[in-house]
Amino acid sequence: MADIMNQIKPKGKKGLIQPSSWSFFKEGLSTPGYTLFDWLHGYVYGRWPYLYIGIGTGEHPLAKTFGAVLNFFNGLSPNKSSHQDLGESLTVGAPADLPRRDPNEVTFADSYHGKVVPFSAARQLVTIGKEIRLTDLEQVIPYTRARDIIIKNPDHIVVLDCPCRSSRPNPCLPLDVCLVIGEPFASFVYEHHPKRSRRISPDQAVEILQAENERGHVHHAFFKDAMLGRFYAICNCCACCCGAMHAHRHGTPMLASSGYISHVDHELCIGCGTCAETCQFQALSMVDGVAVVDTCACMGCGVCISQCNEGALSLERDPQKGEPLEIQALMAEASR
Repeated sequence: MADIMNQIKPKGKKGLIQPSSWSFFKEGLSTPGYTLFDWLHGYVYGRWPYLYIGIGTGEHPLAKTFGAVLNFFNGLSPNKSSHQDLGESLTVGAPADLPRRDPNEVTFADSYHGKVVPFSAARQLVTIGKEIRLTDLEQVIPYTRARDIIIKNPDHIVVLDCPCRSSRPNPCLPLDVCLVIGEPFASFVYEHHPKRSRRISPDQAVEILQAENERGHVHHAFFKDAMLGRFYAICNCCACCCGAMHAHRHGTPMLASSGYISHVDHELCIGCGTCAETCQFQALSMVDGVAVVDTCACMGCGVCISQCNEGALSLERDPQKGEPLEIQALMAEASR
């Protein structure tokens, strides 16, 4: 891979590839286990995300024609024999009550997935203020691949029009809600999508998170093997538009719980039903005039808490749901 990159390395102000692409290539060279095939997949994904996601969700008119191309890139990894078909993962799915897959099997969900994070944890990720390196977070990110948090230039944040929302006929608004964090990702996205992205400050990123939280949308920290096997973005998702939430709902486990579940204080609950109406995971229902939580379906996103005017809901840790992605706590633990 290094020999190929040296041949296309830009000289001075000219070159076959743009500066941000070269930065992405160089970072790939220093990433253990990252292959040329991974880079090709990552370049396609980052360079043409609207086509990639549009095909994955089945909304793009070229979905049938080019779906095989995306599956080709997905299948180029060393684990290609056990990867699940991209189109099947995002659009067809399987019943939610299917038995758990073999834990040693690597599927599409292991290569491209999100970790649910409440607003407070999402805010930490965009205001971290210093470079960090946390690897092999298997207790926090329970996937076989893509579970590192390596953030370089954390104040480099780009907001991008959401590819999932953009692919839908009647999307939720606004579109500019996907936060790409750190390098080389932020510059790559901004340089290749100048009309659909803009650079923002950490404070502006917090404002977007706050606004999406108030709209009842879920924060997901996204990881992808082809994006150097690490965290690269926070998406603010709704069940009607998000391809990952669709896939998760139909049996492809692309989302990991926050590590919390919602708890109802029955003395404060007035039975208004707002929480059940706004829950993106359909984990809340009304029984005898009181909100009840389906703990299996609850992902601990905290949306219901922000929507409850009575203060009847709170998040409680559930060890069975895994460890939270709370970057400050993880950094403190790593420094011991």
